[in-house]
Amino acid sequence: MINKIDNIFRNRKTDILGEHKKFAVMLLLTKEKGEAHIIFEVRASHLRQQPGDICLPGGKIEKDESPKKAAIREAVEELNLKPEDIEYIGEMDYFVSPYGTIMYPFIAKLNNNSIIPNKDEVDHIFKIPINYFMNNEPQLYEMEIGPNLKDDFPYHLVKGGRSYKFSRGFLKQYFYVYENYVIWGFTAMIIKGFIDTIKKEGLSSSLPSDSK
Repeated sequence: MINKIDNIFRNRKTDILGEHKKFAVMLLLTKEKGEAHIIFEVRASHLRQQPGDICLPGGKIEKDESPKKAAIREAVEELNLKPEDIEYIGEMDYFVSPYGTIMYPFIAKLNNNSIIPNKDEVDHIFKIPINYFMNNEPQLYEMEIGPNLKDDFPYHLVKGGRSYKFSRGFLKQYFYVYENYVIWGFTAMIIKGFIDTIKKEGLSSSLPSDSK
């Protein structure tokens, strides 16, 4: 038995315990009048999930597809781009949500400013200067998360039963308000992570214009 276990685990690659839905998104950078912007989508109103929400290009990772390839593929499909329009830069830290979702964010430069989004998925796009995020902290709301147990929960198997101190926590929800747009949820969390990272690397709270 031990030898069989040895064969299974000796060269096994680690993964995250449990079943998770995996998604990848692309933070696309573009220049408008020499200033760096981030591209956002407004999801089509007829979509079954999150219609009208603001998001980054991206979607579900297909079977046997890497997160990077998924992010590029989804950006190409949703924005009607060619793969060569996207100049890949790198990856950000990924996020494991308490809802069984893993989000893998990537960063790339867009080499095509003529975007006609796919109306099956995207109502329209808009762009926000990075300097806006550098100079404006998001609103923060801490959303409590914890057990929502039903009456048929097997309390008799837990020491303490109904009096057991089940763990609770808080999920930080960020909100950026830019003109008539509200960016929140995973998208706002990714943007904040992006801004925090570049500030940590020594960039000032206001980026200079790039005329190149």
